[in-house]
Amino acid sequence: MRVTREQAEQNRLTVLKSAGRLFRDRGFDGVGIADIMRDAGLTHGGFYGQFSSKEHLAAEASRGSIAATFGRWEKVAARAETDLLHALADFYLTTDHRDARANGCPIAALAADAARSGPDVQAAFHDGIAGHLDMLQRAFDQRCGEAPENREAALAALSTMVGALVLSRAVGDTALSDAFLSAARQQLSQPPDG
Repeated sequence: MRVTREQAEQNRLTVLKSAGRLFRDRGFDGVGIADIMRDAGLTHGGFYGQFSSKEHLAAEASRGSIAATFGRWEKVAARAETDLLHALADFYLTTDHRDARANGCPIAALAADAARSGPDVQAAFHDGIAGHLDMLQRAFDQRCGEAPENREAALAALSTMVGALVLSRAVGDTALSDAFLSAARQQLSQPPDG
């Protein structure tokens, strides 16, 4: 039976969603194409009609997952009444986010995998990270007034947020895990110096 163009596109989106979730949960090497296609409810044979390789799928799924995360940041930004940085830190550095790796930030879940991947995956991460940095720079511009050093502050803030989330997931100790998240939230919520 032939698949319509619309159904083929819907199938592609379903595969991308499944791949994005499974990659975040298990890493790029921890899940195979058969696992992804089974999770998507599709046959393994349909994969190569949509993607040229697992690397191609990883790049596209990463791009989509990072864009979805950025979309959630945009919603936080739209609701932030005063301090955007504080709002983003409170949104990102939570135990719910820590515990929902498969549906959480792909930057925290897959950055180490992306570093070992090819240029297409790294380009997806570069572009997505750049968007997150731009929003954080906007938060520092709002907080401190526009200044060249706000880009460096944004780099440090994203490093703090992602690093705290990664470490909170790695330690296997609830008290220490919570302490990483709390310390990072507190650090990022400090009013600017003087």
